[in-house]
Amino acid sequence: MPYMHENVLKAKDVKGDIMGLTKYTWWKDGTFYQVYPASYKDSNGDGFGDLPGIISKLDYIASLGVDVIWISPMFESPQIDMGYDISNYEEVHAPYGTVADMDHLIQKAHSLGLRVLLDLVINHTSDQHAWFKESRSSKTNPKRDWYIWRPPRYDSAGNRIAPNNWRSNFSTPAWTYDEHSGEYYLHLFCPEQPDLNWENEETRNAIYESAMHFWLRKGVDGFRIDTVNMYSKTPGLPDAPIVDPSSFDQPASSLYCNGPRMHEFLREMNQKVLDQYGAITVGELPCTPDPAHVLRYVSESDRQLNMVFQFDIVDLGQGKVHKFDHTPHKLSEFKAVVAKWQKFIAGTDGWTTAFCENHDQGRSVSRFASDRPEYRMAAAKMLATMMAMMTGSLFLYQGQEIGMVNAPEHWGIENYKDVDSLNYHQRMSMQYGNDPEMMREVMKGLHAFARDHARLPMQWDDSPHAGFTDVEEAKPWMRVHDDYQHINVENQEADPESVLNYWRKMLKFRKLHRDLCIHGEFHLYDPENNDTMVFWKHFGDQQAVVACNFSLEDQGFNMPSEFEGKAELVVCNRGDGTAEKLKPYEARVYFVRGLEPVDGTA
Repeated sequence: MPYMHENVLKAKDVKGDIMGLTKYTWWKDGTFYQVYPASYKDSNGDGFGDLPGIISKLDYIASLGVDVIWISPMFESPQIDMGYDISNYEEVHAPYGTVADMDHLIQKAHSLGLRVLLDLVINHTSDQHAWFKESRSSKTNPKRDWYIWRPPRYDSAGNRIAPNNWRSNFSTPAWTYDEHSGEYYLHLFCPEQPDLNWENEETRNAIYESAMHFWLRKGVDGFRIDTVNMYSKTPGLPDAPIVDPSSFDQPASSLYCNGPRMHEFLREMNQKVLDQYGAITVGELPCTPDPAHVLRYVSESDRQLNMVFQFDIVDLGQGKVHKFDHTPHKLSEFKAVVAKWQKFIAGTDGWTTAFCENHDQGRSVSRFASDRPEYRMAAAKMLATMMAMMTGSLFLYQGQEIGMVNAPEHWGIENYKDVDSLNYHQRMSMQYGNDPEMMREVMKGLHAFARDHARLPMQWDDSPHAGFTDVEEAKPWMRVHDDYQHINVENQEADPESVLNYWRKMLKFRKLHRDLCIHGEFHLYDPENNDTMVFWKHFGDQQAVVACNFSLEDQGFNMPSEFEGKAELVVCNRGDGTAEKLKPYEARVYFVRGLEPVDGTA
């Protein structure tokens, strides 16, 4: 039975500014819960999740102890990229519901004490958006410059080629030729997702009004901003270095991320829009590994972004040429990434986030721990313990709270739906002549990293379709995981030792000790150890040691010598934590008593 010290759970919440060391705000202290509309709850039996389905589960979401609900794109869309191809920012995708449903969702969420974030997708639109239809209609259309158009180049043989050799994020060339106007347009994702031209002030103002003001006036509390560092490209759009000799198109993120006007654009967005509502932002910030550069984005004094998702943790084990080229990572690499982003805000006016799952990643239990049936529950609880003790704003993805896992390895490509997965599989099939051995390696990469895993329908109960839809004859848009009868909300609600109820306890623990858990400084012990992760948190005279066993074997654990005799076990996910060694996927939290306050230089 997991151990949770009663006195810890009964501790009083701390009010005010302790020692002047931190400033409490809802977005720093809150836990965010991400909902993927298509896969959460189908209310009408059409096989797709929808807004009424989300509304029906708001009481459940509030019961978790989270504070904010982040809703992935629910806007009008052809759904080429699951709603990240928006054709109208001011309408809701019809299978999901209506704008009135969104009004109801916002109102009910607020009545339950939940704030609401929407996804802000403004690097690109759908090619079905009215703006792009005008833009591509002729070279002289007033909206032609709202997107990025370039004339073709020609090689030495006179063949037409793209304006540069950039590869999109979805394994295809980043340019598409438009026969009607004789030019190419840029798309960093699908051809159906043309990039907006942020250099055009008229375009920026239209984005602010349609994508932001419209929803802020309805009461949303902020935005998760998609691809927040891609709006400013390298001037001249030069060719990328050749790292993949087998292909014309090349990875080019260094040329379209963090361009020269990026910070200017974000400052303007705050001045013209966000500051008027007190809205907050969390930016998706890929390809930015330098902490000093990240701090430029999140420095409170500069007012660009409140916080960002840094990608080092989700990039672990991914290939340099194709992200699905899978190389298993070592725990020491994982720990180095965690420590890097836990420590980088110390002594600054920046802020950070803590997450290990979202709609674009494989499930954390499968990826960072073990989804073997005999270890899954312990592994999920270990990760919950670690995440609850992380400094920064905590983000939880739907299904993470019940320990959902990746799709089974035996599933074939026919069960994968994501455009990124399918494009990669097709590209590799052509490259390798569909060689069976090579294609098995391709599927291994997809099993590790495909976005599909996070998009499997939410597992509510053991009825047909896992309770995702209540209509037995309905066919969910994506196959339900084979293990839904064992891993589901209903089963775990009734089990006090379940992953679900453990997450509830840890989120309560995190709130009760917010100075230490959310605002405390972080120090990693034994960074090269590839079996255990041990770290120390401190805030003034509050101190804790956290020990996690990431291996399939019992592992020795020695309390750091300076804390011997002064450490009290307050949390353990496996039994009472009295054994000399940590069991597989065991996590323990110790409070350290009787020491002098720390000066913050750890």
